[in-house]
Amino acid sequence: YSNFIDDLRVYVRGGTGGMGYPSLGGEGGRGGDVWFVARERTTLKSIREKYPQKRFVAGAGANSSVRALKGEKGKDCEVHVPMGISVLDDDGKQIGELNAAGERFLAAPGGLGGSLATNFLPCKGQRRTVHLDLKLIADVGLVGFPNAGKSSLLSKISHAKPEIANYAFTTIQPELGKIMYADYKQILVADLPGLIEGAHANKGMGHKFLKHVERTKQLLLVVDISGFQLSVKTQFRTAFETILLLTKELELYKEELLKKPALLAINKIDLPCAKDNLDELTTQLQNPQDFLHLLEEEMIPANTLEFREVIPVSTYTGEGIEELKTCIRKSIDEQAEQVNEEYRKKKLLLLQTSK
Repeated sequence: YSNFIDDLRVYVRGGTGGMGYPSLGGEGGRGGDVWFVARERTTLKSIREKYPQKRFVAGAGANSSVRALKGEKGKDCEVHVPMGISVLDDDGKQIGELNAAGERFLAAPGGLGGSLATNFLPCKGQRRTVHLDLKLIADVGLVGFPNAGKSSLLSKISHAKPEIANYAFTTIQPELGKIMYADYKQILVADLPGLIEGAHANKGMGHKFLKHVERTKQLLLVVDISGFQLSVKTQFRTAFETILLLTKELELYKEELLKKPALLAINKIDLPCAKDNLDELTTQLQNPQDFLHLLEEEMIPANTLEFREVIPVSTYTGEGIEELKTCIRKSIDEQAEQVNEEYRKKKLLLLQTSK
């Protein structure tokens, strides 16, 4: 994670108000405010590099005077932050979020200027430490254990060029790619660092990975048809067991993640043993309850994921890649239509009740 920052702790302070003018009843200017403003092509890393002190202080309000009984407001401090930011206080409570370019959040309001109400003495602006917590916004999040072929898949379906190698944990920071369609529709796909068993308890990259899944609209599980084994010290898992373990990790972190629409890509079907393994997996997926005994009891998820589509692919030969892109597009379009339909129903219900 050395080159990727998804959490930054900063100090913010609103400006102090200006002094009032007691003999003439003059009011000092308000202190300036500190604002977080969402911008494209901004990263938390660039903020840290540009402002190594990580302190943001707004200007003080002008004092009241004979020439200007009403002092001018202090200069605001605007901090450009990436989209997909949650603003948390020091206790970890969320106090705001910025999801779209141009959205603003008042991080620290300035103090009032001196006036009759304050005995003409100025007030200090708010001061506090806040955390900027980044969660990537993408249409589809790739979920899978290390070496399942997520990076290879992303490079095949989009224009991304992630680092790819034949060992676990190639991806140590999120990668984003865009799938471009003939009608110019674009779908953003995030390849997120590989999960391992126990990620929900913050093992491996744990929460560093899982929090990014929260803001993706859909999940695309990527599973190696020949199974998975992290190292010689860990247990070998079949493709079916891998799917259950991934489901369990998502469930233990946050149950709502299992309500997201999900697709399943079965990768490496060009391997010699793939056909037999695929037949076995298809049978297991049709009746998952009959095969739960294959895993230890504590590894079995309370709810199994229902996949909209199961697509066998090979990132090596390119087999199934176009079909996968079509399925992703169809699933995203169906979800958008469903959201629109729910919105229309709510609007209609509001109109009926207001009448």
